[in-house]
Amino acid sequence: MTDRPCFHLAIPVDDIVAARAFYGGVLGLSEGRSDTLWVDWNFYGHQVVTHQTADGSPGPAGHNPVDDHQVPVPHFGAVLTYDDFHDLADKMKAARAEFVIAPYLRFEGQPGEQWTMFFLDPAGNAMEFKAFADESMIFAK
Repeated sequence: MTDRPCFHLAIPVDDIVAARAFYGGVLGLSEGRSDTLWVDWNFYGHQVVTHQTADGSPGPAGHNPVDDHQVPVPHFGAVLTYDDFHDLADKMKAARAEFVIAPYLRFEGQPGEQWTMFFLDPAGNAMEFKAFADESMIFAK
């Protein structure tokens, strides 16, 4: 554990085998406890659990216009270093992932300058990953 609290998030998936292949294989997350219908993942020091549900995953409930893009809501992800962000973007491209919003730079030269990208897991859960030029500006206005 670290000095900071970590979050726990449980998300629905329609295929636990596909979830294992994506979260463990493509994203490279380490697997924690699991059973036949759920898996705990070490999501950058946080606990994300994929639960196979009888009715599958609802996917995004809606979208919000941001920077001429339609951002899927809800979504979750992580703030990464620049190198880790671009490594993940390359990994997703190599896996032939379909980006909801391809990697791009927002707020260039302004407080909060950041790279961002969105994609869906195999069950349709929306994910966003970011990398800030200066992490002290994460909450800058």
